[in-house]
Formats: sequence, C-alpha cells, structure tokens
Amino acid sequence: MVISLVTITFRAERVLPPTLHSVMMQDYAHIQHIIIDGASDDGTMEIVRAYKQQCDEGSHISVCVVSEPDRGIYDAMNKGLQRATGSYVCFLNAGDRLADANTLSRVAFCVERLEHNNMPAVIYGDTNIVDAEGKILRPRHLSAPTHLSWRSFKRGMLVCHQAFYARTDIARNVKYDLRYRYSADVDWCIRVMKEADRLRLPLVKAEGVVAHYLEEGATTEHHKESLKERFQVMLHHYGFLTTVAMHIGFAVAKLFKLR
Repeated sequence: MVISLVTITFRAERVLPPTLHSVMMQDYAHIQHIIIDGASDDGTMEIVRAYKQQCDEGSHISVCVVSEPDRGIYDAMNKGLQRATGSYVCFLNAGDRLADANTLSRVAFCVERLEHNNMPAVIYGDTNIVDAEGKILRPRHLSAPTHLSWRSFKRGMLVCHQAFYARTDIARNVKYDLRYRYSADVDWCIRVMKEADRLRLPLVKAEGVVAHYLEEGATTEHHKESLKERFQVMLHHYGFLTTVAMHIGFAVAKLFKLR
C-alpha cells in the first residue's frame, strides 16, 4: 500500500530540510512524496532538487515536484491531491515532521489489520508541537479522541491536519474551498469525515504521536483571522445554536484557565 505525502513550500529553505529528513528516515517502503512549490525565489528548490536526486538514486521514496505560481496554500493542496496516487494522502507541510521512523508503518498497520473492503476512510493520531530545532515543546492542547466523527470537530479541530490520513479516492473528490484563506483545512477534514459517514466507513486511530507540528505556521501568524474563519466553518456544518453554544463554552473554559 502506497502512502502519499504532500508538502507545500514557498520560500521554505529555513524549515524544509527537517521535513524531508523525517520522510527519508521512514522504515516504510512504499511512499510517494509530492512537493508543490509556489515558485520560490530563495534556496527552496535547490534543496528540493537535491532531495529528489538522492531519492531517485536508490531510495524507497518516489518524489514528484511541481514549482509554479498558485493562489495560496489551499490551491497548492488541491494540486497535490490531484497528483496523489497512494491509497492514503496526508499533508506534511514545510517545517512539520513525521514523529519517528516507524510513523508510516504504524499508519499502514491500521489498514492491514482490517479487511480490504472496509479500508478506513481516515487514519489519524496525536500531535506534538515542536520549535524550529525540532525540540518538543508540548503535546497539542487538543488531543485526538479514541472515537472520531465529523461531529467531533464542533468541539474544535481535535485532529491536526498533519495527523489526518484520508483515503485518496475520497479526498480527491473533496477539494479545499478557496474561499477560506486560513481554515480550509478544518472544513476539508469535516467534509472528508462526512463522506466517510455517508459511506459507513470507519475512522481509525493510529497508536501514538504521528506528527510534529511546527509552532510558527501560517495559522499561528494569522490567529485572529483563522478563528473568524473557523467560526464560519462551524456555522456551515453545525448550525447557529450549536456554534454559538460551543464558543460560549470555549470562552468560559479560557476564562477559568486564566484564573
């Protein structure tokens, strides 16, 4: 079973090498790595070309590279989806890392232990937050639940985008909504899980931490804008009363945490 990883880059020369290293160190033998670059004008593509050459010369990783202007990160992600040929696809952006050498093996095991005609729609796991040097700062404050459904995200994005492996045949038909600049990933995950619910396919949790998420991502830099968009996403999927009630709960919990 091939697993497709999609990495989006733009002027990422500072943070990209650890991401690529975390893929190369995997003990899983069937990896497609798609790198979609937004026409970077720094040293990003030199790093990518060296990585692809190294993989082509004897690695277990098939590397696909595209470098061209795009309409933002989610447009680039849609390009990656269309090029994914693996059974599952996950987005591991520049600066993010697979947790350890057996991460993809643990993900694949979740499929291998089930009957083929019941392949999970999503495999997901926990996430740690890391700094630019890869030092683990803390576990992500929202942890992945044992039982997940599309309704789970009304309590927040319980599964990090980088820890969400979607079946490619489903994911390719659920494009990122480019109306959202910072929270299309939340909307996309919910819509993938809604499709899983419609098809009555399971969502399976992998053992342990599967992703290390770089603290200084685009959502962090645009935190307020991201929160506004997430509110709109929740309104769309869960309705006005549920969304407002949940946000009152978020505010109360934050207030008590600050005391």
